[in-house]
Amino acid sequence: MQDTILRTEKLCKTFSTGGIQQHVLKNLDISLMEGDFTIIMGSSGSGKSTLLYALSGMDKPSLGEIHFEGENISKLNNDQLAIFRRNNCGFVFQQIHLLDNMSVLDNALASGLLVSKNKQAVAAKAKQLLAQVGLNETLWGKFPSQLSGGEAQRAGIVRALINSPKMVFADEPTGALNSASSDSVLDVMTEVNRNGQSIVTVTHDITTALRGNRILYLRDGIICGDLDLGAFHADHNLARHEKLNAFLSEMGW
Repeated sequence: MQDTILRTEKLCKTFSTGGIQQHVLKNLDISLMEGDFTIIMGSSGSGKSTLLYALSGMDKPSLGEIHFEGENISKLNNDQLAIFRRNNCGFVFQQIHLLDNMSVLDNALASGLLVSKNKQAVAAKAKQLLAQVGLNETLWGKFPSQLSGGEAQRAGIVRALINSPKMVFADEPTGALNSASSDSVLDVMTEVNRNGQSIVTVTHDITTALRGNRILYLRDGIICGDLDLGAFHADHNLARHEKLNAFLSEMGW
């Protein structure tokens, strides 16, 4: 039986612009299970990224609570949140944000050494992860500008995994990639999830959404749909695609 890794209680986020309040997230009660590949979908402006940033401790809610493995992280101050993120979360973004003046390997090491000072152990793990995501040794010494988009994003996934996070948060991780690079990145994320990694991904892309086992649909700051899609199997993709399309049509996608 799966355990709940993250849950929210009456989660709200409000922004004030020019004296006008915009209620982006509205009283959300969400439970995310350990080992799930959760996809957050919705139209532009529905609050998808705002929700992701709140769940990951990158932004604080206006009201309500976020509990990560029983700890109320919404009560943490900024310094405590930084430590929480470093020890528990990995991040994959559309804009990959690798350090331009560091090699692929050194980018992974820089993140790993924030948590562990055992450089030898961190280097061994970085090399293992780089090989796992299909980045062979000839690429380890290259700079981000020398990589293809798919290679750079896979290096970004290694950076996200280097500290063995309990949850990986991804915001449109394939949004800037062509279809071939996108597929290779999604294959890596699928394999990582099969090995037990909890993942939450915001996307507008059907191909990415098909890799998740649970789809949350957000509209105007409210979860209005929750689909159990089951585990991904490439040979069952047609039925899976039909099920997802029917759900999205019902949601008004």
